[in-house]
Amino acid sequence: MKGTYLGEFEELVLLAVGILFDDAYGLAIVDELEHKTGRPIMMSAVHKVLVRLEDKGYLKSRMGGATQVRGGRDKRLYTLTAAGKKVLSQSRELRNSMWREVPKIVWEAGAL
Repeated sequence: MKGTYLGEFEELVLLAVGILFDDAYGLAIVDELEHKTGRPIMMSAVHKVLVRLEDKGYLKSRMGGATQVRGGRDKRLYTLTAAGKKVLSQSRELRNSMWREVPKIVWEAGAL
């Protein structure tokens, strides 16, 4: 799995980009993450992760059209690359595999 490790927040950002599909830009990603996690999310943290994920080849970006809401400024839109989809799939497979190995007794009442 060398080179495919994702931190929790990186994984969440990639998932948010996938969920938002063709409308994945900074503020929309922050809003999606706050909605899904119920936690406050800093734009600066998302921005750092977006840059890192793009450097790793998991995301690509392009400039979108200007909008009135943004005061006429363009927004940077993100999409998953083939490598990004692959690393998300590998992450899901690893997590599912580990969840399946947790004995059922762990979840039963009275278990330590």
